[in-house]
Formats: sequence, structure tokens, C-alpha cells
Amino acid sequence: MLVQLSIRDIVLIERLDLAFETGLSVLTGETGAGKSILLDSLSLALGGRGDGSLVRHGEDKGQVTAVFDVGGSHPARTLLKGNGVDDDGDLIFRRVQSADGRTRAYINDQPVSVQLMRQIGQLLVEIHGQHDDRALIDTNAHRMLLDAFAGLTDEAVDLGESYRRWRDAERAFKTHKARVEAAAREADYLRASVEELEGLSPLDGEEDELAERRSRMQKSERIAGDIAEASEFLNGTASPVPHIASLMRRLERKSHEAPGLLEETVQLLGTALDTLSAAQMEVEAALRRTEFDPRELERVEERLFALRAAGRKYSVAVADLADLDAGEERLGQLEAAVRETRAHYDHLALQLSGKRQNAAQALADAVMQELPALKLERARFMVEVTAEPYNATADGIDTVEFHVQTNPGTRPGPIMKVASGGELSRFLLALKVALADRGSAPTLVFDEIDTGVGGAVADAIGQRLKRLSAKVQVLSVTHAPQVAARASTHFLISKGPTGDASDKIATRVAIMEPEHRKEEIARMLAGASVTDEARAAAAKLLAAGE
Repeated sequence: MLVQLSIRDIVLIERLDLAFETGLSVLTGETGAGKSILLDSLSLALGGRGDGSLVRHGEDKGQVTAVFDVGGSHPARTLLKGNGVDDDGDLIFRRVQSADGRTRAYINDQPVSVQLMRQIGQLLVEIHGQHDDRALIDTNAHRMLLDAFAGLTDEAVDLGESYRRWRDAERAFKTHKARVEAAAREADYLRASVEELEGLSPLDGEEDELAERRSRMQKSERIAGDIAEASEFLNGTASPVPHIASLMRRLERKSHEAPGLLEETVQLLGTALDTLSAAQMEVEAALRRTEFDPRELERVEERLFALRAAGRKYSVAVADLADLDAGEERLGQLEAAVRETRAHYDHLALQLSGKRQNAAQALADAVMQELPALKLERARFMVEVTAEPYNATADGIDTVEFHVQTNPGTRPGPIMKVASGGELSRFLLALKVALADRGSAPTLVFDEIDTGVGGAVADAIGQRLKRLSAKVQVLSVTHAPQVAARASTHFLISKGPTGDASDKIATRVAIMEPEHRKEEIARMLAGASVTDEARAAAAKLLAAGE
């Protein structure tokens, strides 16, 4: 539910902080006092269209913050988590509107797109008026309301998942089928190449292995000459080993003639001889490792080039050559998957369609029960469910549409084409009462749905708004004293000078105490001149509302 609305520098509102409670809250006031500004501000905080003209004159920017208290399992929290937005605690929507037209959106102090703010806002608040009955405009909304009334929402979600699995299987089948058909068109060419493919018999990973062997032999070929030169130097006629050995022996024989002079030199020459001998053996071993049969390199290259040429010829990776003959088998598996997923979808869709057909009359009856008191006793409300098995969608095979007949003898038709603005509002209210807390956002806002009615009809609207507020939070902008008298919270909207040196006008909102409510309702009854009779009537309305 909406728990707080804070507005800064929006049109006539300089600074306003409102706290909301559960139940029915009404907003009353003189025409032009600023009731529409409040709703425009709330709409802005929910992702509605921004406009620089909303910013209070003389200010650079305006801001609206709406705070919601919703349960941990509410879909709004799931959507926030899915978009990486923190959802701990209350949900705080904040919209900053600049005078130059730019706008910024935040949820829980994290920047979000206006589209995401609007999407989540629609899960939290519905705003309805005579000219904004969104629940009645879109036939998709009709289907969703019927599903909510009948408790079929989870089944509709399961059906949507089944539909997506079927379509995914169908796409995979069509893609593979196109590939197989393309191969079939080249059947003659492929048949001529069967012998080549069978002769190649490529093995898994063979290309990588051959490429590695070829690279190793090529590298050996390049360095073999340098290793042979090193071997010739160390082991050939020019080898320094014999000369160093002869020199070391002569110095050894002379060392006793000069004790302490040659011992270290002889020792180092011995170490050098040992190292050179080790180098001779390692060079010989390296030379043996570089030896390979040139014919082996030729065979490896021929095999590798043949595999790669075949891969280019058939436009596949070498590793996929072995899979070409499995195309028909794979196609059969994919076709079976399509049949299986389609059959599952058809089963669920027919089941859901039957339940929708059964629930349609029950919803119509529930709405019809509300119509007489709303002075629509001669009207009929119908829920038309048309099943079209060959028009399968993620939502099923049904088209659901609300039809009405406003007077006997007239032709029934779609509600948006047949009903007037005032009738639409009353049909919507009857529908919302029939649905109670099903298929609705946790907060419902009704903008002057009682316009053009009075007396018993206005009282009936007030009664139904009160009943509805037992299930969801209801806010109503109203000019009907019969509606205002049934509110649990009554806000009075007025405008006047800001009180400073300027001549600016500001909108103010005050919560009406019980003793002041009677005077406001009397004003709504009598107009500018409040009489004792109006006050008595107001007291009677308040007593009835309680």
C-alpha cells in the first residue's frame, strides 16, 4: 500500500508530505484547488510522462517521492531483484523533474529507467477515472481479470511457459530442417563425395593432433642445423676438448714446481672439461630428438590438408564432418520434440479454456449484482470467451472481451464502444468490487468516478468504495458528499497565498478532524452558503458512513 507521498515544487505545490492509511481515503476541495495536481504527482512518481511545465514557476526542478509497504512475495519485489535493484524494506520511488524537461528516476535510491519505474508502478497502483479506464480498454486485461477472478493466474503462467518450450522446439526443428533440405538439394554433389568422406574417416580431435605434430616437425627441421653445428664444434676436429685436456695435464705436471700457484687453475680446467663433456652428450641427444622421417611430415601434411579441404568444401568444422550423416536422425528427434511440446501445450490450453468458459458467467453474475444500486439496473454485463484453437498464443487460445448492453432492446457490444464515460466508471467499480482483492494492485485510485451522479447512485458508489477498501487501499478524488462521508481518512485540498512577501499561490492539504468533516461535507451539499439544514444532512451522512 501507499504509505507516504512527498511533493516538492510541482505546479502549485511548494512542499507537501502526506501519510496514508489503509481503508478508504478521500480527497475533496473546491474545483481548481489542486486535486488533479496530487494525482499528476503520484503518476509522475510511478513512471508517468514527465514534463518541464510540472515544475513550480521560478524553480529549477521538482521532486515527488512515493513510499510503499508491500509484502516480501509481491511481484514488484521479484521484478526489482531481477533488475538488480535492492528491495529491502519499504519501496521508495523518487522522480526528479527538471524545468528543462529532463527527468531522473530512482527506486530505493538506485537509478532506474523510467520504463522500469512504470512497469513496477503498475503492479502497485491503479489509477482510474472517467477517461482512463485502462482495465476496460485492453482486451488482454479482460483475460487477466477473468483469470484472477477464477484463480487461474498460475495456470496461465504455466501455459505461457509451455508455449515458449513448444516454440523453442519448433524453431530448432525448422533450423535443422532447413539445413537438411539444403543438403538434400546438393544430394548429387554429396553422393559424389561420399567416397571421399568415408575414406577420410575423421576422428575426434584429429585435426588438432595433426597440426601439433606438423608444427613440432617443422620446428625441429628449422633448429636441426644449429644443433648439428654445435655438435660438430664440440665433437669434431676443431673441438676444444683435446686442447684443454692437454693443457690441464701439462699444468698438473708443473704444479709441484710452484706449490699454491696452479692448483686452482687446474681445478677450474677440470670443471670446464666436465661441463663440455656433458654438453657434448646433451647436444648429441638433442640432435637425435630432431631426427624425423621427412616422409612422415609429408604424410601428416597431406592428411591435415585433406581434412581441412573437406571442411571448407562442406562448410563445416572438421570436427563436424563425422556428424553430417546424423542429420536425418537428429531431424526426427527434433520433430518428435515439437509434437510432444505442442501436445502438452494443447492439453493445457484446452483445460484452461474450459475453466475460463465456466468462470465467465460467474464473473458476469457477480458484476450484475452490483449494477442495480449503481443505477444500471437495466444494463447487462457479459464476458465473451471465444476459443480459437488455431490461434495459439502464450496466453492460450481464448479471446476474452467484456460486452455490455446499456438498455433493453439495444445491441450488446464491446464495453468501450457502448458505454458512456459515466457508465464506464460504474462498470469498472462493479468489476473491481466483484474481483475484491483479486486481479488488482494493492492501491486503487479513483478520480471523480462519481461525476454526474448524485443521491442514491453516489451513495451506492460510496458503499462500494468502502467495501472495496476492506480488501485493498482505496484513494478517491470526489465531489460527492455521500462518498466523502464513508471515508476513514478525509483530506481537504485548498489553495491560497504562500504567506511570504511574494504573491505566489500554493496548494495545501490537511487531514480533516471529525468536527471539521461535518462542515466540509455540508459545504459539498449546500455550496458556498452552508446552512443548518446542510449541517444536519452532513451529520446524517457521517453517521450512516460509520
